[in-house]
Amino acid sequence: MTETKLREEICLFGRSLFERGLTPGSSGNISVRLEDGGWLVTPTNASLGFLDPARLSRLDAQGHLLAGDRPTKEIPLHAAVYETRGPARAIVHLHSTHSVAVSMLPEIDPRAVLPPMTPYYLMRAGQTALVPYYRPGDPAVADAIRGLGGRYSSVLLANHGPVVAGESLEGAVFAAEELEETAKLYLLLRGLNPRYLSPAQVADLTAVFGLTLPEPDAGHAGCDGPACNHPDHHHHG
Repeated sequence: MTETKLREEICLFGRSLFERGLTPGSSGNISVRLEDGGWLVTPTNASLGFLDPARLSRLDAQGHLLAGDRPTKEIPLHAAVYETRGPARAIVHLHSTHSVAVSMLPEIDPRAVLPPMTPYYLMRAGQTALVPYYRPGDPAVADAIRGLGGRYSSVLLANHGPVVAGESLEGAVFAAEELEETAKLYLLLRGLNPRYLSPAQVADLTAVFGLTLPEPDAGHAGCDGPACNHPDHHHHG
């Protein structure tokens, strides 16, 4: 895909996410990795609903600005994901309400923030890790991302929002949307003892669709309640 087309796609998907309330105001950012190792990334203080293709930040492989407006301050975060997650070609970072809400709950497991609720959550987002709170733009968040070793394509920043990588921009956007809908389901069902997918059902999905999940036990798979009450299912923030 040409750089011109990618610029248009970033603006199109950004507007779609913004108009549906998935990242308010000037929050959130999107990046796409280019064939020369550089990136296109949304500028700092830019609303995803009103992006100009010509003003997107064009960075070289070292992250230096070549053209366009000044880039988002979350560059260290994006760089750490690209560095550790080999297949990643695009990253979507949102401040989506339900995902942020889940990141603040005391019972969530930092290795698997959400239980296996639906097949499409596992197929698109895999499992989601929790990264403790860091102030926006803090370079230390990059070290926290590196500590995950590229095992996760979706990560929740505590009290901040999701960071989702994909092999294409469309894939990253769809995975971020799936994560947000699953977070919404979790909050709707919290305390109601819902049925999650069983370990056998997770194993079947993994085999049929070739999923690569970080934990061999699929995290929450087999839990019999929304909080799971395992001693290690606590908030590391």
